Amino acid sequence: MERFEADAAALQDSLIAVRRELHEVVELGLDLPRTQEVLLRELAGLGLEITTGIALTSVTAVLRGGRAGPVVLLRADMDGLPVREATGLDFASTSGRMHACGHDLHMAGLLGAVRLLVARRADLPGTVIFMFQPGEEGQAGGRLMIEEGVLDAAGERPVTAYAIHVECTLERGQLVTRQGSMMASASALRMTLRGTGGHAAFPQNGIDPVPVAAQLILAVQTFAARRLPATDQAVISITRLSSDSAASNVLAAEVQLEANIRTLSKATLETVREQLPKMLEGIAAANGCTLESEFIASYPVTYNDPAETAVVLDVLDGLVGAERVTRLEAPSMASEDFAYVLEEVPGTLVFLGAAPDTDSGPLHSERAVFDDSVLGLQASVLAELAWRRLERA
Repeated sequence: MERFEADAAALQDSLIAVRRELHEVVELGLDLPRTQEVLLRELAGLGLEITTGIALTSVTAVLRGGRAGPVVLLRADMDGLPVREATGLDFASTSGRMHACGHDLHMAGLLGAVRLLVARRADLPGTVIFMFQPGEEGQAGGRLMIEEGVLDAAGERPVTAYAIHVECTLERGQLVTRQGSMMASASALRMTLRGTGGHAAFPQNGIDPVPVAAQLILAVQTFAARRLPATDQAVISITRLSSDSAASNVLAAEVQLEANIRTLSKATLETVREQLPKMLEGIAAANGCTLESEFIASYPVTYNDPAETAVVLDVLDGLVGAERVTRLEAPSMASEDFAYVLEEVPGTLVFLGAAPDTDSGPLHSERAVFDDSVLGLQASVLAELAWRRLERA
């Protein structure tokens, strides 16, 4: 990290300041005008080729180095969550929205990498695309940016892509990644179970879908345990359950259910997609009900290219020492829409520990606290990974 360490230390205070500003102006989804305004202000005057999104308030910046070489992409996400903050921080959000997943640090860290690389533009052996992406928290902003041409922003496709995700319960400064599947896919199965309704005193005169819904819920758990290989499991959780009954003496005629599905391979996802609805429809029919289901595919598996990630791990070992680099044994069952980029471009997602000295809640919690003293390290690592990849092209 000698190439960028001193410059990153000099940027630390300014990166913390912009991170805290972004923390207070947190916005949701695909339309983040105030967040975009802050980013454009910070990128102005740096000699970058800047474009903004059409269907979303994204920001893409291209830095062309003074030496010929390939293209590398660095990405940060921008949106927050509909969580009412309870951290007690001086700069806590008061809007009922919160950067409870650390995206404010992601933006500030990538801004730091921009400045580090711009300062050495003359020697930079290639081109870097900086991707600032809204809509990571469920709106597939990464896919939309790809559709709008982020991967072709420099005129040729990147040879690799990198992103860092901070983690508020991981030891500060620890870097974590793995080769292969890094994070799970995320999908949903929305179901409408129909019976006939009726009087609660005379259930024999109708078809009550509520106990059938209970059978479906148990069957979902049996499916995961008995239809899928133990070495490639899925996590399937019923996350929504409601009926149309408006009174305690009225049997429901209809029950709505939704299952959240996490898998680590395309093969397992296809098995779930094809077999789970059929099994549940059979149970419904056996009980005199009908079941309509809709499978909603969301984020794919976040897959770290093994060859690229092997090099990343070697670079990280050299930058911070092997004792601060963890090879994750198993993937996370959470999901990330950087996965869309990694489907198109080989690359790596890295976790960075940002646990504070005080207690923090987990990611997405109203008590999630991130130590923003890691921003200099975050910026340095992103800049160094980009530089090393351009050098070895």
